[in-house]
Parts: sequence; structure tokens; C-alpha cells
Amino acid sequence: MKDKPLDPPSQFLEALSTRGLLNHLPQGVFLVDRSQTIVYWNPAAAHITGFSAEEAVGRHCSFLSGIPCGRTCGLYDPQTPKPIIGVRCTIRGKNGQRIDLSKSVDFLFDDKGEILGGVESFVDISPMKGLERRLRRHVLDREQEVRRRTAQLEAERFQLRAMLDAMNDLAYIVSNDFRIEYMNRAMVDAFGECIGSCCYQVFFQRETPCTDCPIEEVRAGRTVHRECTFPSLSRTYEGIDTPVHGSNGVLGKLAVFRDITVRKEAAERLVEANRELDAFVYTVSHDLRAPMTPIIGYAEYLQQNYHQVLDDTAMKALKDIELQGHRMMALMEDLLILSRVGRLDAPPRQTDTVKVVEQVLSDLRSTLAEKGVAVQIGDLPDLRIPDTLLSEIFSNLIGNAVRYGGGEGKSIEVGGSVQGRRKQIFVRDHGVGISPAEKDRLFDPFFRGENAREIPGTGIGLAIVRKIVRLHGGRIWVEPTDGGGTTFRLEFDEKAELPS
Repeated sequence: MKDKPLDPPSQFLEALSTRGLLNHLPQGVFLVDRSQTIVYWNPAAAHITGFSAEEAVGRHCSFLSGIPCGRTCGLYDPQTPKPIIGVRCTIRGKNGQRIDLSKSVDFLFDDKGEILGGVESFVDISPMKGLERRLRRHVLDREQEVRRRTAQLEAERFQLRAMLDAMNDLAYIVSNDFRIEYMNRAMVDAFGECIGSCCYQVFFQRETPCTDCPIEEVRAGRTVHRECTFPSLSRTYEGIDTPVHGSNGVLGKLAVFRDITVRKEAAERLVEANRELDAFVYTVSHDLRAPMTPIIGYAEYLQQNYHQVLDDTAMKALKDIELQGHRMMALMEDLLILSRVGRLDAPPRQTDTVKVVEQVLSDLRSTLAEKGVAVQIGDLPDLRIPDTLLSEIFSNLIGNAVRYGGGEGKSIEVGGSVQGRRKQIFVRDHGVGISPAEKDRLFDPFFRGENAREIPGTGIGLAIVRKIVRLHGGRIWVEPTDGGGTTFRLEFDEKAELPS
């Protein structure tokens, strides 16, 4: 059997009197009689409005200047059903500030059921109203920004499509599921109208996406360059795939293809012509060496064994034949080197540049001693160039620096630097320098400057250097040395694709 609930003690009943409850409620509460004169005003009402109970009790409730209750009070309006729950109004507090309220109103009855007056409870919703206003303004601002941005995107999309339509290049836009969303005029002329179809089906005649499709790289925000062909078109195209937002705002792919068939065929013909030219130069240079050896030999023999019977004119002629023969042999050697430059593949590992330079200096030690020139080696980056070709580069550049810029007490500096994936090398001398007029022709085959007339050479060396540098994805240029002289600079991009 359950225990009977205990009746509350009488002191609790006294503590829970109506006035006690109203005084402790967090909501503002006031009571009015039938003439709408305030007869009770609780502490929360005083806190919300700023009017104390002494200032409010005995006054008509309209002193709060409520809107809309000041115009029409629903308490005694027979057309307004009671209770009135959660209506909003605005009053003026004691200091004149605007206060937004949410209130509820109902009748008070006596024991006989007669109306004594009314009761109103209210809470301050001003902070919430302010938040609502700020939120509405924020929403309106965002809506305006969205409309502005949407209009801007539409304008950009219209301009993009207008430009694409004006191009002769093929262009189309696909979504992430490979559906064609747009084709420019050139693409439609080539394939017909294919909007909504899968690009790999209509363009590449495949049942599944292309294995080399760059869509994943494009989704990651990267631009992809590639070469491709379309099965239905007997042409070769250079493609550029870039990210672009489709009509639904989702990131898709814009593909533009330029016909490079003629250019590619011309490049292949040029490569073949260069191969044939290199082969011809190699053959001619190699074959011409054979007759030059006996010519030089006979000239030396006649000078050594018949100098007593030959006059000075004949001896001078024989000496000139010998010198010109040696000059022709040197020219043949340089031409052979020039023709062989493109025949060596890049090594699997980088070449020790410092070691190559030290070997070149060892080969030039007698010339350096004769000239009284000191060579200073600084930091040098390793390069992915065959050591024989790298030796050819430094042999020419350091050799030229010694011949044209060297002298007693002069110095030559060899150094380099690394900036990211770019590697630079320089060879600097402190000689007479190069005139601006000769600067642009310096790397032309057989060109020799004014200050080289009395110095032996073929004019092929710098052409060999430039060819080696270009074949390994680099560039070479010349600039004046501060204080006089010449500085040759070479730059290589280790990530660059080597020319074919």
C-alpha cells in the first residue's frame, strides 16, 4: 500500500501567496482594475520599464505609450478573445528609450465569477528584436551579394562563350560526370551538336572515360597542357584544360584545342633536316681530315729536308701551307664536336661540375702559367649534362677568358648559384670586354670579334656552347663585367623538358 502524500505545511502556503509569487517572477507583471488603473506593479516590471511601483500604481496603463495598445486595448474589447497570448508591442521606458515587449493579457475574476480587472505579463525582447533586425539586414545583404555575383558570373559566362564562339580553336565545357554542357561554333562544325552527351563517347569514340583524362587535376584547380588526336579528325591538337564553373555553379572543365598539325609536321621536318645536316657535317668533317694529314706532313717534310735548295719565298709558302692545314684540322675537329653534341643522352645522375672544371684547368695549366692568370672556383651546382659536354662548355668559356681576357695579374672567376629549380653558372674575366655591336653575333658559327684577329681560333667554340646549353633546356647570355671585362652566364631549369 502506497503512502498517502503529505499535505504542504501552512507556512509554505503563506509563502506561496499571490503577491509573493508575483514579486519573484522574472516577467514583468501588473494588474489593472476595470477602469484600467494600475493597482499592482511587480519588481520585474519596474526593472524592465524603469518605472518604480510608486510611479506606476494609480496611473492609467496608457502612460506607457504602448504601440499598438495605446490605439486599441484588447483587454476590454468584446471582439478580442481572451486570453491574449504572445502579442508584441512597443513602449517607451522611463528614460524615453524604445522597449520591445512580448506580452500576454487576461481577465481577473472574483469568487462569483465577476470581472475584477485584468493582468498583463511581459518580457523584454528588445535584444532579440535587434538581433532579428541585424539578421534580416545580413540576409538582405547576402541576397543582394548573391544576385550581384550571379549577374556577374552570368556576364562573365556570356563573355567567355562569346569569345569561344569567335575562335577557330575547338572548345567545349564538361561537368564532373563528363556531360557536355557547351560547345563552341568550331566544335559544333567538327562534331555536330552533342550537348548532354558524354565527351569520351562522341569525341574520342570510347565506352569509358579516357585513361589520360585530366579531369582530376582540373578539379584540383590545375591547368593541364597536353597533345591529343580525335579519331574522327586526322589532325593533331594541343589541348589546354582549365577549371571553369558550369551552368549549375559546380566546377567543371573547359577544354580548348588548337590545331598544330602543320606546326608539328614542320617541327618534325626541321628535326630531320637538323639530323641530316649534322650527319652531313660529320661526314664531311671526318672525310676532309684524311687528305689534310698528308698535306701537313708533306709541307713539314719539305721544310725540314729541302730548306737548303728552296728560296725564302718557297719556304714561306710551305710554312703557310702547314699553318693553314693545322687551322683546317682544328676547324674539322670543332665541326665534328658540333655535329656530335645532340648525340649524347642526359646522364641518369648529375655530373660533378667542380670536378669537370678542375680537369679543364689541369688541361690548360701550361696556358695559364704562360699568361700568368689565376682561376678562382666558387660554388658550382651539379648539372644533369654528360661530363664530356660539360667539359666542352668550360673548355671553351675558360679558354676564351684566358685568351681574350687574360694577362699577368688578371683573374678569372668561375661560380654559380641555385634559386629554386633554376641553376646558374658564370665565367667572368677582367679583360678588354666585348663591344655592344659584336654582342648579338657572338654565338654565330665562324664569327670572330675585332680583338680576336691575331689570336688562333675557328669561331665555332661559342656556337658549340650555345647548342649544348639549348639541348639541355638552358640559355646563355653575355654581359659586361663591372670594371671591365666579360661575364658569360648560363641558366638551366632542371625541371624543364629537354628539346627533342
